[in-house]
Amino acid sequence: MKFFYVLFFGIFYVSLSAQTTGYWDKNRTTTKEIALGAGDRIAIKSEDFPKGTTEIIYRITLLDDNQQLASSLVSLLKSIPDPSGITQGSAGGVFLASKISGDDKCTYALFSNEESAKKYKDSGKTDGACFVQSTPLSKEAKLLSIENSKCLKVNAQNIWFAFESQNWIMNQKIMLEVVPWVDYKLSKGWSQENKKAILDLCKTSDLAELMGNADDFCVCILDQFIQKYTFAEYQKLLAAEKSKAYRDFGSKCLSNTSENQSILNSVRVNSFQYFQNKNYDKAIRLLQVGLIENGNGKIMDYNALATYYIYSKQYGKAIKYLKEAEKKDPSELLVQLNLAHAYLLNDQLSEAKMLHKKYKNQSVSAVQDWKTRTKIDFEELKKAGIESEDFNRILKLIQE
Repeated sequence: MKFFYVLFFGIFYVSLSAQTTGYWDKNRTTTKEIALGAGDRIAIKSEDFPKGTTEIIYRITLLDDNQQLASSLVSLLKSIPDPSGITQGSAGGVFLASKISGDDKCTYALFSNEESAKKYKDSGKTDGACFVQSTPLSKEAKLLSIENSKCLKVNAQNIWFAFESQNWIMNQKIMLEVVPWVDYKLSKGWSQENKKAILDLCKTSDLAELMGNADDFCVCILDQFIQKYTFAEYQKLLAAEKSKAYRDFGSKCLSNTSENQSILNSVRVNSFQYFQNKNYDKAIRLLQVGLIENGNGKIMDYNALATYYIYSKQYGKAIKYLKEAEKKDPSELLVQLNLAHAYLLNDQLSEAKMLHKKYKNQSVSAVQDWKTRTKIDFEELKKAGIESEDFNRILKLIQE
C-alpha cells in the first residue's frame, strides 16, 4: 500500500457560509467499483444527472486487492461550498484524489453518448470522445463544467467513462466516483431559452415599451418568477394567474428600495426625454404608471408630472398633483412656483398673485431666485405655444 498526497489545490479558502448559487448533490452521485480484466476495455455510464447540473467532479482510483479509499469524494466536497473552491483552490489543502492507490494503471476516455462509448469498448478508437487520457495513471480527479468542457452540455443526463487496462497479466479494481453540482435556478427548469421567453414577454408590456430600455425592469421580474416558481409550475398557471403575477412582480420591482433605484431613475430619465420631445402623453403615462400609482414618487416626481400636465394644457390635473407635492413639503418653492403657473393658466389669477407676492423675494434653489425662474418659465411656456395675457401682470407684480 502506498500513501501519497495526490491533488493539492492551494490559493484561498472559500467560506462555508458564503452565498452559493447551487449545491453538490450528494444523493445523486455515481459510486462504482469496476473489475477490469487484464488488457480489457469497459464503458460505464454515470448515474442520471439531476436537472440543473452545470458541473461535475469525478475521481478515478485504481486499488490493489483489499484496498479501500481513505475517504469518499462526497465527504471531501463538504469542505468546498461551490465549484470555485476547486478551480481556485483551498488553503486548507483539499485532496480530491484518493490518498491510496495501487501499482496498476489505466487509460480512459469520456464520451457524451452511448454509441461512441460502445465503439471505444469494441475497437479502442477514441474518435467520438470528448476527453482522452492516453497516459496511463493510477489516480485522477477533474472538474468539468458546461462552460469549459465538451463532455457536459446543458440538460445532459449522463457521461460515459471508458477504461482500458494497462495490466496485461492481472485483473484491476477501479473506483469511479462522480458528484454533480446543481445550479439552483437551472434546477427549477429556468434554462436560458425559458428565461428569454419571460424577458421577451415582459418587453411587450405597455410599461416596458414606455421605458425604452427596460432590461433592468424585466430582469427584476424574471428573478421574481424564478424565486417563486419552477418553470413547470409557471407553465401550469392560467393566463389570468400569469397576468396577476406580472403585475404583482412589476409593482415589487418598482418599489422604492435600494436595489430598484436604477429602474426608478430610468423611469424618470425616459419620462423627461419624452417631455423634451414634446411627447407629453408618454411622459405623463410613464411617470404615472412607473412611480406615482405605486406610491413611490418623490416630491420632485409630482412636480415633474404637474409640469407635463401644464405643457399638455391639463391645468386642473397639474394643480391636483402639485397639491399632493405640497403635502410632502410645503417649503419646496419649485412646487409653489409651478402651482402659481397652474393657477394662472387655469384662470385663477388671484391665487397665482397670492403665491407670487408671498415668495417673490426668495430663491427657488441655491443658484436661482423666484423672479428669474418666473421669467424663464414664461419664456419656455411661450415657446411651447402657451400664452396668457396675465404673464405681464405677474412680471410687473414681482418687480414691485
